Amino acid sequence: MSHYKHLTPIEREKIFLLHSQNKTLTYIAKTIHRDKSTVSREIARNSYKGAYSPSVAHTKYLKRRTNCKPKLKLSNPKIFKYVRDKFLKLKWSPEQICGRLKLEKSERYISYATIYRAIYSGMFDTDKERASNGNRGAIRKLRHRGKSRHAQWYIEKRGKIPISNNISDRPKEANNRIRIGDWEADTVIGKRGGACLVTLVDRKSRFLLSSKAKKKDSVSVRDTMISCLTGQPCHSITPDRGMEFAKHAEISLCTRKG
Repeated sequence: MSHYKHLTPIEREKIFLLHSQNKTLTYIAKTIHRDKSTVSREIARNSYKGAYSPSVAHTKYLKRRTNCKPKLKLSNPKIFKYVRDKFLKLKWSPEQICGRLKLEKSERYISYATIYRAIYSGMFDTDKERASNGNRGAIRKLRHRGKSRHAQWYIEKRGKIPISNNISDRPKEANNRIRIGDWEADTVIGKRGGACLVTLVDRKSRFLLSSKAKKKDSVSVRDTMISCLTGQPCHSITPDRGMEFAKHAEISLCTRKG
């Protein structure tokens, strides 16, 4: 790790004062507590026609600092237009834009992480969108519509019922499909907040039972499943973890009694 610190304007003023008094480089370096080579390099690179000016030296320093920093990829008008058009007009995701440039081996390559940062910073937003509160600009064009993204190892728990029995606990007869009466349950969603179709498929015969539930809630789905399974052989039921199957224990109890 480098502990080098750039010269300050005050140090440059001291160098100018002592250098104008014809002091040696060694004397100047000891005075400002710097290495002799630092002082020598400062005077050599920032003097003009043999004269050293602290203000000119500092201006040159700031310019060099700006030039040495990497330029933003999206500061290039061609790259900016390409990304903006693909994202806003063609509805491409940042990953698709990055992948296409990589596939074409284009000189205008840009990473998808850089595109995401630009979107979240509002670089593609209009003035009206920037003035509004909340996610109202280009961020709404993302596939997740501006909602928080999670890490790869994140497990979504909202809207899912707790696991009471692991699928590994399912009877061998059901896993091997050697008997009739082991059902897999699922739902087919209609309009949001409206009815849904409940499906029950026998693992061995692939026989399908289906019926319409008034709503996609646990009570409606429970009643529909009990109605479908009445009079049918039922050894086990395997639903998914949707909240509509929250009353699966009651379903199992009723079908066993039946």
